[in-house]
Amino acid sequence: MKINLPPFLRSYGFSILLVASVFVGALLGILYQKDAARLKPLGDLFLNLLFTVIVPLVFFSIASTVASMTHLGRLGKILLVMILVFVITGLIASAVMMVAVTFFSPASGVSIPLPTNADVQHLKAGDQIVRAFSVPDFRDLLSKNNMLALIIFSMLVGVAASAAGEKGKDFSRFLTSANSVMMKLISFIMYYAPIGLCAYFACLVGVFGPELLGSYARTVVVYYPTALLYFFIAFTFYAYLAGRGRGVRVFWSNIIPPSVMSLATGSSMATIPASLQAAEKIGVPKDIREVVIPIGATMHMEGSCLAAVLKIAFLFGIFSMPLTGVDTILTALGIALLTGVVVSGIPGGGTIGELLILSLYGFPPEAFPLVTMIGTLVDAPATMVNAVGDNVSGMMVARVLGGKEWMDG
Repeated sequence: MKINLPPFLRSYGFSILLVASVFVGALLGILYQKDAARLKPLGDLFLNLLFTVIVPLVFFSIASTVASMTHLGRLGKILLVMILVFVITGLIASAVMMVAVTFFSPASGVSIPLPTNADVQHLKAGDQIVRAFSVPDFRDLLSKNNMLALIIFSMLVGVAASAAGEKGKDFSRFLTSANSVMMKLISFIMYYAPIGLCAYFACLVGVFGPELLGSYARTVVVYYPTALLYFFIAFTFYAYLAGRGRGVRVFWSNIIPPSVMSLATGSSMATIPASLQAAEKIGVPKDIREVVIPIGATMHMEGSCLAAVLKIAFLFGIFSMPLTGVDTILTALGIALLTGVVVSGIPGGGTIGELLILSLYGFPPEAFPLVTMIGTLVDAPATMVNAVGDNVSGMMVARVLGGKEWMDG
């Protein structure tokens, strides 16, 4: 028997269930503290299910979308506008955090003894670029650790299928069919999401909660409100630019599941399925959402831009250096943009971004563990901003390419 739910519950019922599961998990973490770690296997099961489907989902979604394009010039336009949107939003995020740390220094009153040794690797830029865009063996593509290489391979397969013309039609239909199957599989896995998220938050609060109240508390106090304000204000503004009032309404009515998913799992990759579903409900065209969101999950990190500026300000405070001057501030914005938009797609991109901060400003290697810890503490809200930013970016790309009436298409 089909149950007729009120319109509100049809729109927000699953989102409410996800949020409720997070609150229940947090309460269990507070109640049982470190014993809540016993629930972690339930969360791991959910995350493992998502990760096992990520590689085929990304491959089939991108390859099928590109293969179905009759005019490959459309793909070039999507990529060009997408990169422009990624750069602009990354710069805005970096500037927002720069304003925040100017008024509220994250290192004021913090005294952390530097370790005598720090393991900092010297990375060659050429090797990292090769690792980012390619892998030595096909089997290496079948890993979430090489997402950028997988995305490029998927696009090339799609281009080849389209260029093959009539001979490639059957293969293109296979890609489209497989993509539909993977999306249906994701919908099955999402039924388990409330249990998995509840278990993850119970473990997160129970095990890691005390560390958040330690010597890095002031850094957390700076980042969390700033990230949340950016999340609500900037994303609302971007949605308004994309679709005016209607764009804002459909964005916020569909974005809660990927928001909760990213916050709980701390993984932009794990959020790709939920983001694709949300983008479809919002009305972002298929060819745009299935290119922008998977690529954005690897190389569009507004939350990381926010975090990079925070790390710089923290180190400047620790070493009693003034974060002033046009050159200093522009360098900080440049590093943040590189961290959040460029090197984020490279394996170990977070580490490379932190090493950039040390090398360009001349900080000692002993400072490396300090910024690494900051990254750990702000990971959850940073991932939420990263993941949801991909969705609203897709809306803006659709607005640029589709005009004012793109939502009516």
